[in-house]
Amino acid sequence: MSEERDTVTRIDSNYVQQYHAYIERQKRKKQRLIRRLVLFSILTALVVGVMGVYHWNQRTLHAEKTEEYEQLQQELVQLKQEEEKLREEIELLQDEDYVLDIARTNYFFSEEGELIFKLPDEDPSY
Repeated sequence: MSEERDTVTRIDSNYVQQYHAYIERQKRKKQRLIRRLVLFSILTALVVGVMGVYHWNQRTLHAEKTEEYEQLQQELVQLKQEEEKLREEIELLQDEDYVLDIARTNYFFSEEGELIFKLPDEDPSY
């Protein structure tokens, strides 16, 4: 069989040369197409990767900001409650009887003829 192949000669006509040139052009086109597709795939993967990292960072930042917002909302509620208590205290301090009652309990002021006895808050150890 190998002898038969050696005896077969190729036709070297104009048509065959054009056909081989056409085949070579097709191979080069295919190579260029593959190169373009590979380059486009690499660029697409790179863009998707960068956008994925950016998205992940934004999600993390959003989660942090949401947590901070919730903490600040809780702090705001506490501060509003404290403000309300302080406003009530201000209104109570406008009342003279309330101020006198505080002075009597905290600073041991007494009215005329009144005796004050301080009792220890702790239980005796015996």
